[in-house]
Amino acid sequence: MIDYSKKRFLVVDDFSEFRTSVTGMLRLMAIKDVDSAARGEDAIAMCRNTAYDVILHDYNLGAGKNGQQVLEELHHAGLISPHCIFVMCTAESSQAMVMSALECEPDAYLTKPFNRASLQQRLDKLVERKLALKPILDALARHDQQTVLAACGQVMEDNKRFVPQCQRYKAGALKALGKHAELESMLAELIADRPMPWALVLLGNHWLDRGELDKAEELFTSAISQFPMLPALFDGLAAVHAARGATDKAQDYLEQGLRISPHSLQRQHELGKMAKANGDYDKAVRAFRQAVDLGRNSQFRNPENHLQLASSLTEQTGDASPGYKVLLEVRQTLGDLSKTWKDDQTLAVRAHLVHAGALAKSGDQTAADKLIAEASAKMADLPTFFSANIALEIATQLQKLGHTDKAEDILANCAEMYGDDKKIMDAIAGQTSNPAILNVCVQVQGLNSKGIRSYQQKQFPQALELFRQARELQPRNISIALNTAQSLLRLLLIEPATELKTECQECLTQVSNIPSTDHRYARYEKLCATVAGL
Repeated sequence: MIDYSKKRFLVVDDFSEFRTSVTGMLRLMAIKDVDSAARGEDAIAMCRNTAYDVILHDYNLGAGKNGQQVLEELHHAGLISPHCIFVMCTAESSQAMVMSALECEPDAYLTKPFNRASLQQRLDKLVERKLALKPILDALARHDQQTVLAACGQVMEDNKRFVPQCQRYKAGALKALGKHAELESMLAELIADRPMPWALVLLGNHWLDRGELDKAEELFTSAISQFPMLPALFDGLAAVHAARGATDKAQDYLEQGLRISPHSLQRQHELGKMAKANGDYDKAVRAFRQAVDLGRNSQFRNPENHLQLASSLTEQTGDASPGYKVLLEVRQTLGDLSKTWKDDQTLAVRAHLVHAGALAKSGDQTAADKLIAEASAKMADLPTFFSANIALEIATQLQKLGHTDKAEDILANCAEMYGDDKKIMDAIAGQTSNPAILNVCVQVQGLNSKGIRSYQQKQFPQALELFRQARELQPRNISIALNTAQSLLRLLLIEPATELKTECQECLTQVSNIPSTDHRYARYEKLCATVAGL
């Protein structure tokens, strides 16, 4: 018999009678430490100060965060241990709620009402499982994936009952360690023996990540016939078709996934993007509205949903002028964005331009021009735009508003920073034919390519000279600055020289605003660390 006397419980429910009833059941199980909360926000705050062994959490708490959002935030903030048992409790039985609860993967799902015997029976099984998996969970708590693999092997050998759970942990560890071939072989073998939903999703996404779209499509399609109520499979097919540029098919599969589980913020966001790309503004508006609403109490609230909702509302009217209700929703949506992300000046610029577009379309050019002037002033105060997508978006907005001169400035700035990136330059070429912008980039691309070839051939002085020439043409180009710094470092390692180190530091300082989300950020940090160590 399991001893619960030393375990700490948290009961979360908005009804005091239920909290009292469950606390009474736990007392009869000899449990002494029982805390309770009526709100999800309070539960998160309590988890910051206390490590609970078991959390019994109602799904629907009325206003504020629901159980899914609480569990997501606990995981995201690292406030819940792998050893903790999280049980989702609810009296609701709608498909939307059940699927939402299951998608966030609590340890168990318990339907109200329940008595002490059924509660203890469920807890006994969960505690037994956690104890059997303890070596794996210990390694997970330390983020030691290599030990997770070893522990999985040992637990599978010691206790055959928990092989399925161990297999999933093992797959997760292989993925985290980048052992792709081993992961693929393991998943294929598992599925051939017994198709399991999680394994099908993981293998399909594995092939998707590797660009093997035909394999991914075949697997997802086959899996849907076996598990038609698994929304992640529809997400996978949507991603396959999006990768092929078939956005209409991608939208259709996202809609099918949302019919099964409509409370997924990310799925609504993806549907909104896809519908907008397809010119289906009615569905885009509905999806972004849902995403904004779902995000109000979510850890994953995203300002893009506010911006895209406001933009889609304007586009939804077609050639007609937006009416009062549309303009009011646009203003309220962007006002909410400004309050929530008030310190993000780039967002403020984008919101001003979206709002200006709605006002200009309604015929209020004076108000639109005022917002454009405010956006321009904010842009002048920003150090630079490091996101090419945002720069291109702003240029497009300015062009639509008739401010082609300002748009050209943004495109020139974007081209200077990303002149070596052919995909971005193709996008810029789609928005301008200005030779002052495009011709320089062609020169830079040529010099950069020659510099890379020279570097690969270990002709470091020649490579440096080519990168220097490219940098003179585009001093704020991130890749060129990093390539120049790397060439300087290579020469410094051969023969230290103060002037070379100074130049290297200047290159890195020039791009010091590079955001951590940029794919070159790790390289930037490594170069900085190397220079500091010289």
